Amino acid sequence: MSTPHVVVVMGVAGTGKTTIGPLLAAELGVPYAEGDDFHPAANVAKMSSGTPLDDDDRRPWLDAIGRWAHGRAGLGGVVSSSALKRIYRDRLRDGAPDAVFLHLTGDRALIEKRMAGRTGHFMPTALLDSQFATLQPLQADEAGVSVDVSGTPEEITQRAVAALRRLDS
Repeated sequence: MSTPHVVVVMGVAGTGKTTIGPLLAAELGVPYAEGDDFHPAANVAKMSSGTPLDDDDRRPWLDAIGRWAHGRAGLGGVVSSSALKRIYRDRLRDGAPDAVFLHLTGDRALIEKRMAGRTGHFMPTALLDSQFATLQPLQADEAGVSVDVSGTPEEITQRAVAALRRLDS
């Protein structure tokens, strides 16, 4: 990308935001921030118990990510956030108007398999259905690209870099 953008790596749980985000940041030469680290403790406890977050739960989290992204404006950065609904992405853009979204997409079975194989994460596979039910894919008027998550992390990252570079051309 010619201009340093803040890229929000989005998608349902298990698509690889935490894996692809740092790889993408390294490839672009910008810092990475893990979106889960912006969650208040109450959100983590709620999700750990198998209860999906509601819009009220997400507001302070989205605002914190938006503040980080705003601080990186013109400098570039990569941050992960599920950003499942348009209103969530709009809220992030309120803080960082030039943010670009990278939507990681994939087959539900593949995502569930990856979720089941990870350890130490607070999001149970039981919440995957609620994630897909909530998901509103990027719209044509939103700055961003979608990339399929099949393949290795390196392959996904290279597809993401190529797609993001096409946004600038």
